[in-house]
Amino acid sequence: MNPNKALWEKGDFTKLAETMRGSGAALVSRLGVKEGMKVLDLGCGDGTTAIPSAKLGAAVLGVDIASNLVEAGNKRVAAEGLTNIKFQEGDATDLHELQDESFDLVVSIFGAMFAPKPVDVAKELVRVTRPGGKIVMGNWIPGDPTLVAQILKTSAAHTPPPPEGFVSPMLWGVEEQVIERFGNAGVAKEDISFERDTFNFEVAESPSAFLDRFRNYYGPTMNAFDAAEKNGKAAELQQELDVLFNSQNKSGSDDKTLIPATFLKVTVTRR
Repeated sequence: MNPNKALWEKGDFTKLAETMRGSGAALVSRLGVKEGMKVLDLGCGDGTTAIPSAKLGAAVLGVDIASNLVEAGNKRVAAEGLTNIKFQEGDATDLHELQDESFDLVVSIFGAMFAPKPVDVAKELVRVTRPGGKIVMGNWIPGDPTLVAQILKTSAAHTPPPPEGFVSPMLWGVEEQVIERFGNAGVAKEDISFERDTFNFEVAESPSAFLDRFRNYYGPTMNAFDAAEKNGKAAELQQELDVLFNSQNKSGSDDKTLIPATFLKVTVTRR
């Protein structure tokens, strides 16, 4: 089985996505989505940014490698009564089922960054975007002190070394890497812009309970705990992450969680 597909089908990312809905809608509200636009949301999960785009009137296709998330997205669409959006399985490294230059806006928020073969991902993103259209990526930043970068850093310290040739997804959070990858896809440096932005995780439960969602449902963290269990270090990993989650909680309450996480917002204009 495709290892990336296995990773994202291992847990249930919807349990985390529930805590990201507000920031997803807020981000989409700033992207200039208009009625009738054709939007591709790549690595869409169950629709954190795809469904808000559809609610603004765009014709939206959500693509994700995880079949369970595609199914969950289509269930959300049905429950919302939306007819201008659908979800389907697909691989960000090879979108052969999608035609060239067919979308006005391509969005990938913490999605395509986790696919292998980043040069192929960049080429596919560019290929399916029409001239004059835009690509917007949200990518976690390596070494950033906020939540997700620190979760991934801590988790990596408890997992076996990656296989030879592995390219860290966090490199999508490095501006020079992004410029190089899109440059290989024919995009000029001046057509790429960057800004730091924030996604909030917000839920009416304690930070420790929120950590349980990562331990039980987020593939990378699940793998870290699997490895830590074998090494007798699961309690140590739990403690490290519990301190992290509680220290970053900005809610002002022990039984509510509000944790901001910084990411690199990448905007590419397709010429």
